[in-house]
Amino acid sequence: MHKPQKDQTGRSAAYEKDTVWLSTDETLAIMHADVQTGNWWVGGMTRISRERFGGPVKLVDCEVHGPGSGAELFVVEGDSAAASVSGVRDSRYQAVVPMQGKPLNAMKASRAKVVGHPLFAALTTAVGTGIEPHFDLASLRYDRILVLMDPDADGIHCGALMLLFFYRWMRQLLDAGRVEIVRPPWGEVASSGELPVRYAFSEPQLAALAAEIHARGTVVTRRYRGLAAIDAAVIRDTCVVPATRKTERVTTADVGAMLEMLGAYDRR
Repeated sequence: MHKPQKDQTGRSAAYEKDTVWLSTDETLAIMHADVQTGNWWVGGMTRISRERFGGPVKLVDCEVHGPGSGAELFVVEGDSAAASVSGVRDSRYQAVVPMQGKPLNAMKASRAKVVGHPLFAALTTAVGTGIEPHFDLASLRYDRILVLMDPDADGIHCGALMLLFFYRWMRQLLDAGRVEIVRPPWGEVASSGELPVRYAFSEPQLAALAAEIHARGTVVTRRYRGLAAIDAAVIRDTCVVPATRKTERVTTADVGAMLEMLGAYDRR
């Protein structure tokens, strides 16, 4: 599979073509696009303060929506990650929305603050359900919400904050089994081209594979630094394609256990 063409900003052409802007000036809106005709229309809006808005949040949407459609929404860390995932997704049923920096700790925030937060406002509009106490599961636009963060400490932190948001304000998604964590590879190990490249999904596994292959010859190890640094074919096979990616469904009990381990509390 060829790599998507990129412009001078480093974003793929496919990412820009299918991008759905979720912000216009002081208004946060979800917009739908017919890529073939170029027609756009607004589907819903939420007012936010311009001073609180740090930059545009974009949704790269898919063609089908609604429960039973098979539609998936990938939540990634930023524009570079969104471009990488968008370049290898199936645009029929896979959508991508990037975060802009670390998200707010939604467990401690008021509803007004969450609604006014650019990422959470954009994500809520894209998902279509609203947030508690007005959450409506029947309005869900995607079958699955896939949290795909960079394979590093910041990615783990951002992923945890996203799960806290779902736990506090969209808990029915967790109860319904609609939220999954995608496990991107942390690195790859090979031996002078003699063996196929093997992927590791944690630091200990990377070290173990390196030691195993070293016993057979020269070992070459590559540690990935962010999704944007991973080859397109690897992202496609390990993170995006349902049959080959590694995911874990997140339950309410999982997040509750995380909160207990961190000494946090459930305000709901």
